[in-house]
Amino acid sequence: MLTPAKDYETLCARFEWDLPDRLNMAHQVCDGWAVHEPGRIALIDVTDGVRRELSYGELWHLSRRVENALIERGVLRGDRVGVLLSQSFLCAAAHIAAWRIGAISVPLFKLFRRDALQSRLDDNGAGVVVTDDEGASMLSGMGVAALRQADLPNSTQASGGVDTTPDDPAVLIYTSGTTGAPKGALHGHRVLTGHLPGVEISHDFLGQPGDCLWTPADWAWIGGLFDVLMPGLALGVPVVAARMAKFTPRGAARIVEQAGVRNVFFPPTALRMLKAADQAIPGLRSVASGGEPLGAEMLDWGRRAFGVTINEFYGQTECNMVASSCAALFDPHPGAIGRAVPGHRVAVIDGDGAETGGEGDIAVRAGSPAMLLEYWRKPEATREKFRGQWMLTGDRGVIEDGFIRFVGREDDVITSSGYRIGPAEIEDCLLTHPAVATVGVVGKPDPMRTEIVKAYVVLKDGAQASDALAAELQEWVKERLASYSYPREIGFLDALPMTVTGKVIRKELKARANRERETP
Repeated sequence: MLTPAKDYETLCARFEWDLPDRLNMAHQVCDGWAVHEPGRIALIDVTDGVRRELSYGELWHLSRRVENALIERGVLRGDRVGVLLSQSFLCAAAHIAAWRIGAISVPLFKLFRRDALQSRLDDNGAGVVVTDDEGASMLSGMGVAALRQADLPNSTQASGGVDTTPDDPAVLIYTSGTTGAPKGALHGHRVLTGHLPGVEISHDFLGQPGDCLWTPADWAWIGGLFDVLMPGLALGVPVVAARMAKFTPRGAARIVEQAGVRNVFFPPTALRMLKAADQAIPGLRSVASGGEPLGAEMLDWGRRAFGVTINEFYGQTECNMVASSCAALFDPHPGAIGRAVPGHRVAVIDGDGAETGGEGDIAVRAGSPAMLLEYWRKPEATREKFRGQWMLTGDRGVIEDGFIRFVGREDDVITSSGYRIGPAEIEDCLLTHPAVATVGVVGKPDPMRTEIVKAYVVLKDGAQASDALAAELQEWVKERLASYSYPREIGFLDALPMTVTGKVIRKELKARANRERETP
């Protein structure tokens, strides 16, 4: 845990990473606490309005039951274990169980549909997925074993676990890109240690007496899993499990009150919905947000609604929580995403990998514990992610007085309601529809969601454009990928802008989408 300092420079000067030769995240988030403070509250569930608490000792027992079930099903060190669960006690226990035996956990969204699930499972080869009845139904016919809580043995006999190092693989998190299938970012057991400083300062030194942490973000996303759940468990801060079928400002306020939440990670879309409803939430000690800059107006509203300054942070699935604001250390700069988190080297570089004083590529110096080991079985994509000793974020920016200012994305990834959505997967899905000849997908600016998914479709001969066909295409994507990634708008064109090699020029489609928004 960070020792609070009076200023940012002092904190950075005295910071050192603590990475022992042997490291396992199961010990960090559960086993150590279970030995020394087994009665300490680890998780609080208020999903249905009834408060249920799980101590570290009880979390240890539940994770041991999952561990024994995995071993019974032949899971060995290095095997992949899917976790298809929303925020719940079992979700936390499943990851812990996999890590303890040296397996690699793979978080999976409950919002995924069949094709999205199948492609990821095919890619990583997971043979067992820890899930619930709903998830088991989703997995039917996919060739994997669904492991539900009712299937767990009562035995909590310890298996002895395995010895792991900081660089041994532990978790595989899929990230969307602009071309090809989604890539799996493989992280080692050091990834949690790499997140802790950024999580702590984004909550004005998380771990103070009375702290209690919650996010409406799903734990299958790195923002839910490693910005909230696992750091909270590692720091001894109770984490709230509250599954919201649909985010509402009033529902969020109710969860905060029922669970005694003091620290919240709100994605920008949630903040915009809260602001639109003018929903105040008293009693909070810290509010953190990440995804895109909030701006002065949102920061001012946040101070009035929450009584605290919203701390913005920055990162991505490949290397997360590398920059952050911290009101306890310095005043925020509206439009900036904060300063480099102690222990991380963040810079803006040019095409040769040299630091530049102007606009350039935002990059993170190799050696950050939060940095991926590799893209799963994609050595070429891994190499392309680096420029010399710098990992490229794919974002453009400038650094002014130590504050990192985001300029724009280098790629075409769509940011919608906090989700990063790759257009290629949606295009591939739409191309399977019998009426679609070609398609291009881009993000269209949206005041509430940051962007919405817009698909421009060229139909095959004989097919007729209509509102009914547009709705059919939307359902086509909803049923096969994820409900949050379907195109909220579909436009029919006679032809798409193409390069001489036959690639869709998304830049032109993006400009078209921007013009549509500006046209009354």
